[in-house]
Amino acid sequence: MEISKTLSEKTVSVIIPAHNEEQAIGKVVSGITSKFVKEIIVVNNASTDQTAEVARKAGAKVVDEPKAGYGMACLTGIASVDSPEIVLFIDGDASDDPKQIDDLVLPILKNEFDFVIGSRKLGKKEEGSLTPQQAFGNWLAVTLIKLFWGFSYTDLGPFRAIRYSALQDLEMKDTNYGWTVEMQIKAVKQKLRIKEIPANYFVRIGFSKISGTVKGVISAGFKIIYTIFKSLKET
Repeated sequence: MEISKTLSEKTVSVIIPAHNEEQAIGKVVSGITSKFVKEIIVVNNASTDQTAEVARKAGAKVVDEPKAGYGMACLTGIASVDSPEIVLFIDGDASDDPKQIDDLVLPILKNEFDFVIGSRKLGKKEEGSLTPQQAFGNWLAVTLIKLFWGFSYTDLGPFRAIRYSALQDLEMKDTNYGWTVEMQIKAVKQKLRIKEIPANYFVRIGFSKISGTVKGVISAGFKIIYTIFKSLKET
């Protein structure tokens, strides 16, 4: 299969949403060594620590987004990219493995797929990296997507790459916890070529704003289910 860009050409914009990730963000940025990456954008999402300073020192472009919300940070990052072919999202807490970036982007560069997700379910997980409530929430979400839209995902993993033109066509809206499931539902609706690959997953550095609190778990779970049923109504 012909590769759409030469292997030496930098075609990928990496977006890292980051809220109070000063302990991990430097490791994440410096760990991104893929030859396909043209820019690393850290979205400093209402941080009250030194996330922005650490990210800049590590070599990232830092964009500030004062309105808190994972989806809000992703939208701000998308608005800041420099005409890439592919946009890749990776978390700023060092739970994802940046060495796997090529595994996500090559299927798109080869024009075999439009959207590639790093599945924690299929990959190797460090003990304690995925909480029981996260695992259950992911299972419930992908089960409902299978039931309503007939596509079998295994995970809502945030480590993902998508063709930039396809991402623009999705017209993403969610500003917080519903971001990943919104993207996956819209990708199915628009008949994107979708692939999941096994993704390694590690215990995050620092405190989780979602799984680390009861409020975070409940809020995220509610928003994910709400997004699914809202999308069903719009089908």
